[in-house]
Amino acid sequence: MIAEDSKSDVLLIRQALQKSQINAQVHVVDDGEKAILVFEQADTDETAACPDLILLDINMPRYKGGDILRRLRASRRCAQALVLVVTSSDSQQDRDEMAAFGANGYFRKPSNLSEFMALGRLVRELLTHKRSWMTL
Repeated sequence: MIAEDSKSDVLLIRQALQKSQINAQVHVVDDGEKAILVFEQADTDETAACPDLILLDINMPRYKGGDILRRLRASRRCAQALVLVVTSSDSQQDRDEMAAFGANGYFRKPSNLSEFMALGRLVRELLTHKRSWMTL
């Protein structure tokens, strides 16, 4: 799942995943409320799927990334999903907060395309190693 309100960033994330040959069914939500509804639906409907991996922007409309991550980790069925924070923030406080809330990695959105494409490699490493804290 991609939790990102910027359509251009969603496009770049998809390109990075394709470039790293990550074949996945991707669900996009463009605000925090919609992200939280995915977890709540999975907790009330046993047939609803939980995301395996969430690429989470910190600055989302309606609910911020920290709120979304806390709600995810409290979910009965989805709490074990991997979370990679994908944000423009380079703040150490944001990094520490996301780690404390249970994020598995942190990727600061760079300003150039080739550096952004490194996201695909980070996602692949995270999926391979599962619970390591990774940062770029």
